[in-house]
Amino acid sequence: MSWQPSQDADCNGETGCAPVRAVITPKPKDIGGFEVRRVLPSIEARSIGPFVFFDHMGPAMLPAGQGIDVRPHPHIGLSTLTWLFDGSMMHRDSIGAVQEIKPGEVNWMTAGSGIVHSERSPDHFRDSDARIEGIQTWHALPAEDEEIDPTFEHYPMEDIPVVDHGGVRVALIAGGAFGMVSPMKVYSETLYADVRMQPGTQFGVPVGVEERALYVVDGEIEVAGDTFGKMQMLVLDQHVTPAITSPHGAHLMLIGGAPIGPRKLWWNLVSTRPERIEQAKQDWQEGRFAKVPGEEEFIPLPEK
Repeated sequence: MSWQPSQDADCNGETGCAPVRAVITPKPKDIGGFEVRRVLPSIEARSIGPFVFFDHMGPAMLPAGQGIDVRPHPHIGLSTLTWLFDGSMMHRDSIGAVQEIKPGEVNWMTAGSGIVHSERSPDHFRDSDARIEGIQTWHALPAEDEEIDPTFEHYPMEDIPVVDHGGVRVALIAGGAFGMVSPMKVYSETLYADVRMQPGTQFGVPVGVEERALYVVDGEIEVAGDTFGKMQMLVLDQHVTPAITSPHGAHLMLIGGAPIGPRKLWWNLVSTRPERIEQAKQDWQEGRFAKVPGEEEFIPLPEK
């Protein structure tokens, strides 16, 4: 993969091809005083590489005494990743992991055959007004790994490789690019990076990845003469490696990887097999999932 931008935008000889294949503009959704934006799945793209779910949480300012309380709920057939820009979250799960996550760190939970977890604001986070913002993603497991044993891994900030080049700072969360390799264990080809562009800089999207997309967290970027703003995801054509410029600075998330293939998503459950989803629904409703130690609350199975 290359750090330098490419000016070759001829789509390998194809005509009428644009660098940006689709633009996804998510709509905000209030989940009890806390706003999220669901980017994936969407009509424009069901998935990008193994990324089958992409949520932008916040930004939100939570008053003192309040916090986020996502009660225990189940997952199957996927890995979840939390990446915070601001704030703090406490993870607890049914295999006994308890881990606070802060900006620049990674919580990587692989559900496999089934796991239950909760996500809550730590007690110290509720002592005063606090800002929270971040990205939560789901990564579908390859069909042969859908029923592996559940695991949880935490990667502190110092383990995440970072490079600064020409006013562009890249933290490589997953995969290999920009002369770096992330230590995070992935189950299929994955590219995931946090990109911060200073005003007047240029960034080259890595080549060699079949599916790629850029999400503008903040600021504006220019691609092939078009301007894109905050909270838009740009799905890139696989044959083009456009140069990204930002006259005034921008914060981006870069995602990509090899296509994972069709998946069925229902609530928090992901599988290649519809019957597996039905079994997991029944297991949750009848209390057959393992419980999160010390937690009695849970999110009931939705009616729809």
